[in-house]
Amino acid sequence: MATPPYSLTPIQTRSRSPPTFPSPPTTPSSGMTNPMSPIRPAISLHQPNSKKGSSRHNKIFRRVRAVFRSFPIITPACKIPVSLHGNRLPVGNVGGTRMTGTLYGHRKARVSLAIQESPGSLPLLLLELTIPTGKLLQDMGVGLVRIALECEKKPNDKTKIEDEPIWTLFCNGRKCGYAAKREPTDEDFNVMQTLRVVSMGAGVIPAGDGADQPADGELTYMRAFFERVAGSKDSETYYMLNPDGNNGPELSLFFVRL
Repeated sequence: MATPPYSLTPIQTRSRSPPTFPSPPTTPSSGMTNPMSPIRPAISLHQPNSKKGSSRHNKIFRRVRAVFRSFPIITPACKIPVSLHGNRLPVGNVGGTRMTGTLYGHRKARVSLAIQESPGSLPLLLLELTIPTGKLLQDMGVGLVRIALECEKKPNDKTKIEDEPIWTLFCNGRKCGYAAKREPTDEDFNVMQTLRVVSMGAGVIPAGDGADQPADGELTYMRAFFERVAGSKDSETYYMLNPDGNNGPELSLFFVRL
């Protein structure tokens, strides 16, 4: 059996002296000073481009694309190559958009999935899956993992597919509970901030100096580039991209409204 390409090794961090802050002001009513909250690392994640509003260039691009879509479709004579083992061959970014996907969580707790435009941006989508983190990473180390997220399509509903609040979860054809969209917490922001310089890989995020080991296990992660392919307004697919020549784990995520 081939050794998994990712090794769970702690992230090396440099020790920095904590910044100094001025003492909080006293309140006139009681004269007591408010206790300072624990010092946390500053979050330097930037806003995704899709959240900054549509620019004039994007509007022109959409108009040109609409014109080309009105042309008749010509079916090519060639077919997309498929490997002998039935695996999907890498096609680069043709027809898709490269995104950053991160699976992380405590080993015995539920795994979270964050989709970002780049490793240093705020998450566009954050889902909590009812699968233990350790179990999912173990399955990915063995072979192909296909996760399908399904929800009901409502008539006259204009909700974007990434804004659906809850999904039925299937893993390799077996129903495994659900997936729910949620807002990022302080822990999520700290994970994204810690991994902002990591493009791909897997490892363990240290709990900090003197911190006790959580009861639900250490905080592990796996990050990779994904190719996002939008089939329609009711279907999207994310294919994990492995480096050239690396026979690493394969993960596919399917979002479908039925």
